[in-house]
Amino acid sequence: MLERMNHTMHEETRQGEAIAPFVNDPNAYNKKFYIESYGCAMNFADSEVVASILNENGFGATRNFEEADLILINTCSIREKAEQTVRKRLTELRKVKKINSGALIGVLGCMAERLKAQFLEEEKLVDMVVGPDAYRSLPGLITEAETGQKAVNVLLSREETYADISPIRLNTNGVSGFVSIMRGCNNMCSFCVVPFTRGRERSRDPHSIVGECTDLFNNGYREVTLLGQNVDSYYWTPESSTTGQPVTFANLLEMVALIDPALRIRFSTSHPKDITDDVLFTMAKYENICKYIHLPVQSGSTRVLQLMNRTYTREWYMAKVDRILEIMPDCGISSDIIAGFCTETEEDHQDTLSIMRHSKYDMSYMFFYSERPGTLAARRYKDDIPEDVKKRRLAEIVKLQNALSHESNLKDLGKTFKVLIEGNSKRSDQDWMGRTSQNKVLVFPKEQYDLNKGNYVMVKVTECTVATLIGKIEP
Repeated sequence: MLERMNHTMHEETRQGEAIAPFVNDPNAYNKKFYIESYGCAMNFADSEVVASILNENGFGATRNFEEADLILINTCSIREKAEQTVRKRLTELRKVKKINSGALIGVLGCMAERLKAQFLEEEKLVDMVVGPDAYRSLPGLITEAETGQKAVNVLLSREETYADISPIRLNTNGVSGFVSIMRGCNNMCSFCVVPFTRGRERSRDPHSIVGECTDLFNNGYREVTLLGQNVDSYYWTPESSTTGQPVTFANLLEMVALIDPALRIRFSTSHPKDITDDVLFTMAKYENICKYIHLPVQSGSTRVLQLMNRTYTREWYMAKVDRILEIMPDCGISSDIIAGFCTETEEDHQDTLSIMRHSKYDMSYMFFYSERPGTLAARRYKDDIPEDVKKRRLAEIVKLQNALSHESNLKDLGKTFKVLIEGNSKRSDQDWMGRTSQNKVLVFPKEQYDLNKGNYVMVKVTECTVATLIGKIEP
């Protein structure tokens, strides 16, 4: 679907990160598993569910794939480049078979759903293919694969939410955790494979969500990110309509915020058409709900938005941004932007640049379009924008976003922010790194203060770059 270029703030998605539970001793288990995750935060949250299922069935984690009895790759199909990366990695991991002929290799997630036949038959890269709704079947699939059979389950579900599974936190900083609140997507954006790889929307029981967030807080975590393909469409109805009221996303936000004022709440991702005033007023009401919304625009042209099936116009989107800032003037806003979608003209491109200026995004994830097989766009439209034009337009978008990010950061000079310390700065263990409520990275010297990860601290901004705020602790 999309090729992402440079963006101006920290990563919200990670690529190809090997992860293993921090809480268990691998030697306490009969067998070992190794897992890598690619793509969005939802995939990383899913890997934590998989780890829990495997632990319950006698597998302990290892960070060394060469000693693993089971190697799993949790995949992303959102971009062609992501799929190419996974194929290359699977080829590398096949070498383990020379060391341990009994080792099994499995593909999980969105690529498993989309490319099951190619993996099993054409390329023979894997022993198991498991879709996002089939993780409960892993123990049986492992047993099947151990007999030499190819094990497959990519069935999509209308009910599965994994609500009763307690995820094992993977490669965690002990401060921030992901909590999945729903699965699937009902939006049929023409460029997107998610509805076909993750199925229809279904919302998780809110009481299980609050319970998971409470457990995280009691175990020292101070921030949770509520995850869904479209969190604002979260809607849970009790099995019996006489026993309780439906729970909306605004209701859920409030329930989580009330766990403890010291627990910060973030969420991702919002579809502009679904974020309501109720959500915005709930965010404004509670100090511990972060004042930050990721609000993908994709294009600034109404004509292109219609081709994308985004269900809003340029003017409607700008009014939504204005409404957010009316209710929360200090709210940070970020976006996703696609350059060079089918039939995009120079005028359409200029509309995208102008909507960026209107919205004054703090940061954006910026891509140029590449066709994804199976999507509505691939079936309906010709990918007719030359690659050099796509890249030129993307470069102009990136240049403008860098200017907007720098402008946004300059406005924070001299201001003091409440920062949650997440750990050492990447550049120096003499500095802390944390984020503001608006999701901006703020780096500051530790100095003489007795602080630790998970502490809140007031920090005054003294300098900035395009991507980072720099400050000093306010005594």
